[in-house]
Amino acid sequence: MSNLFVYNTLTGKKEKFESADGKNVKMYVCGITPYDSMHLGHARCYVIFDVIRRYLEYSGYKVHYVQNFTDIDDKIIKKSQELNVEPKNLAERYIEEYFDYSEKLNIKKAESYPRVTEHIPQIIDTVKALIDKGFAYVSEGDVYFSVKKFPDYGKLSKRKIEELISGARVQPGENKKDPLDFALWKKAKEGEPSWDSPWGKGRPGWHIECSVMSLYKAGVSTLDIHGGGQDLIFPHHENEIAQAEAYTGKQFVRYWLHNGFVTINKEKMSKSLGNFFSLKEIFEKYDPMVVRYFLISQHYRTPIDFSEEKLQQAKSSWERILRTLENSQNLNEIETQSEKKSVDDIFQKFIDSMDEDFNTSEALASVHCLVNTLNKFPTKYAFEKLKSLCEILGLSVSSSFEIPFEIKTLVEEREIQRKKKNWKRADELRKEIELKGYKIEDTLKGPVIRKI
Repeated sequence: MSNLFVYNTLTGKKEKFESADGKNVKMYVCGITPYDSMHLGHARCYVIFDVIRRYLEYSGYKVHYVQNFTDIDDKIIKKSQELNVEPKNLAERYIEEYFDYSEKLNIKKAESYPRVTEHIPQIIDTVKALIDKGFAYVSEGDVYFSVKKFPDYGKLSKRKIEELISGARVQPGENKKDPLDFALWKKAKEGEPSWDSPWGKGRPGWHIECSVMSLYKAGVSTLDIHGGGQDLIFPHHENEIAQAEAYTGKQFVRYWLHNGFVTINKEKMSKSLGNFFSLKEIFEKYDPMVVRYFLISQHYRTPIDFSEEKLQQAKSSWERILRTLENSQNLNEIETQSEKKSVDDIFQKFIDSMDEDFNTSEALASVHCLVNTLNKFPTKYAFEKLKSLCEILGLSVSSSFEIPFEIKTLVEEREIQRKKKNWKRADELRKEIELKGYKIEDTLKGPVIRKI
């Protein structure tokens, strides 16, 4: 296993990463609430945790990755009422869109995607247990978690109960005993989806779903990694800890990882502020791999400021990598010891960067260093190492530089005609190749094929 260190939000410091059993990583990441189109802020979260997953797998772990869909909540209900559609149909539309965009961004599929509506019995059982243990109470059909019954509340967000009390308010319609308490189960309102429960018809609160689904799908009481955006630290992840640890009596998560925001003019990108760019808009102008490159160009815990200029820079950097790979067709099979050492040193620097809390910014610098080396010493060894680095980062290069069999066949036929000095036929084949989107550059080492 690698010498990996990660920043744990719970302890506020970098710690050596080791999974509970040394072989498997139980990893849960909060998924989308599918009520609207995905924007760049969503993409950053799921690209980042995809890179983290890929690197853990490269390091030798088997990663059991779970990512939920919150397919029923206030936002879904409100949007479905506005559009006069069923909440289930609205959620399904945006879940399908999520999978489409994830595939474009080369995000590996999770082991499972649990949905709230498919885990109502497990949620009800957990809420009943919390009531029985004295951590929750029923109030006029609602069920609330009693925050003051959980002494460690605030340990993730580093907030003190006394400070939280001063800003806590009871909203109209809430029947809390204490302003800090939060809903585990919400009493049904007219016209809203609901399920039968011991407390009457209703639906789960936001926070309980993740505690239940993560533990149920992981099959353990303690997760190795729980991830999400920094905006989820409080109250969502703080409440998850309280519920889960009150329920199991054990530590809920060993390492909490949170990614920074995507910002515009240093302000968080969000739907509520109206300053977001949908992936649909961005993909109309930029290749998804350019977007992925941009999203990992900064360390995952730092904010990344969005602008057309920065996307253009990412485009130039990504195309430089692709050009190097596309041009690397007539490679030396044997490299000198010094060339091999140079490549190995760069590769190790990449690994060192990733071992330092997944520092993709420095890792990309190593990628470009290897690009320079490959341009200088075009060896098969350097070529394969560069492909490997891109693969770890999830930067899909295969479709960009692998030449289709049909094109290779036409190029070989053209070479035969050139050797026969049948220039007319060779020229016809060249034009046919160009019509199919490729061009040929004749060099002393043979023809080099490139995409037009």
